[in-house]
Amino acid sequence: MATPALLFAGRYTNCGLAQQRWCLLRSAAMHLVAETRPQVVVTRELGKNAKLIKELGNQGISCLELPLIEHKEGPDLKKLASTLCDNTFDWIVITSPEAGLVFLDAWKSAEFPNVQIGVVGSGTARVFQNIVQSNDNLLKIGFLPSKERSLSERGFQVTRLNTYSTVSVHEVNQAMLAEAALAPVVAVASPSAVRAWANIISKFERWNGALACIGETSASAAREAGLQKIYYPENPGFEGWMQSIMEALRSQDSFQT
Repeated sequence: MATPALLFAGRYTNCGLAQQRWCLLRSAAMHLVAETRPQVVVTRELGKNAKLIKELGNQGISCLELPLIEHKEGPDLKKLASTLCDNTFDWIVITSPEAGLVFLDAWKSAEFPNVQIGVVGSGTARVFQNIVQSNDNLLKIGFLPSKERSLSERGFQVTRLNTYSTVSVHEVNQAMLAEAALAPVVAVASPSAVRAWANIISKFERWNGALACIGETSASAAREAGLQKIYYPENPGFEGWMQSIMEALRSQDSFQT
C-alpha cells in the first residue's frame, strides 16, 4: 500500500485528544518537509555538478541540481587551432576548466605543438593532469595571474581568444525553481550564473538565502546585482569554494560542525 500524502484542510475540534493528534501530525509533516528540503542549490551546467554534489554529500549536505548556465561556442573558437599552428607563445593562459577542455581539443587538432600553459585554479589544473603525464613534455604546466590587464602591464604582448561563452539557460523547471528558492544556500561558479539567479529571485517577493561564489569575480557580480549575503574564497578554486559553501550554511544555521 502506498504511503499516503498529507493534506491539511478544514477544521479540528478544540478538545484535548483531537488537538494533540493534530499537533503531532502537523509537527511530523513540518519535520518531513525540513528533512527533505535541499540545503544547497548547485547551478553549473548540467552534468558538471557531480563532484560538488558528492563532496557535499560526504558532509551530510543535501543538494538540488538546478543548472542556470550553459556553454556556447565563442566567436574565436575556430581560430584557436590555426593560432596554435601559426604562432609561438611564451605562455598560454587558461582561466577555467571549460576553457581547458576547449583548448585541449584545439591543441590536438593542431597536432600537439610544444606549449607552456599557465592555469588558474586547481580545478583548471586537473583538466591537464593526465595529458601532462603522457605527452613527452610537449605540454608544460605553470601558474600565472588570471587577469589579462595585469599581464599587459607587466610587459607581455597578449592575444585574447574568446573560445566559448557562458549564457543563461532558456528554460528552468518551475517546480525545481520553487524548491530552490527555499534552500538556504545557492552555489555559483560564474558571473553568468549570478546574473541568472538574480533575475530569477527578482520574481520572488523575498529571498533570504546566501550565495556561495567560487571566487572574487562572481562575488563582484553578486554585489552589482544587489545581493547581500555573499561568501567567496580569497583564491578561486574548488577547495575554497567548498569552504565558502560551508561558511554560508553556518551563517544560515543550516549546518552544525
